[in-house]
Amino acid sequence: MAAELYRKAAEQGDARAQVDLGVAYAKGEGVPKDEKQAVDWYRKAAEQGDAGAQCNLGILCANGIGVPQDGVLVYMLYNLAAAGGNQTAVKMRAELASKLSHQQIEEAQALGANWKPGGPLPVKSRTGAPLLRST
Repeated sequence: MAAELYRKAAEQGDARAQVDLGVAYAKGEGVPKDEKQAVDWYRKAAEQGDAGAQCNLGILCANGIGVPQDGVLVYMLYNLAAAGGNQTAVKMRAELASKLSHQQIEEAQALGANWKPGGPLPVKSRTGAPLLRST
């Protein structure tokens, strides 16, 4: 029942409901577990500037769950989420920084600086690569 209510609000563009629906799909709570659906709903909320969604999308991307791993995009997402006040993203970004080159961090920062809420988030970076271990 909750998932259906989240869906109705999410389809009307409510970012909080989009995050909640993403969580439901990621965990398989009230809906079948579906990592691609989780990514899609997190992305919709993240593109509206929701810091929690940006962090959650970064975690999925860091682990290659429903989306290819790309360390640059993960850093960009954590950076955006951290700027939005998400403390989990602050910690995750610090851990990730030691796994990326200076060039990759610069690219991630440039991607984030060029993104505007309401616009599409990048889906691929130039220098990103799978992470050796998940974050």
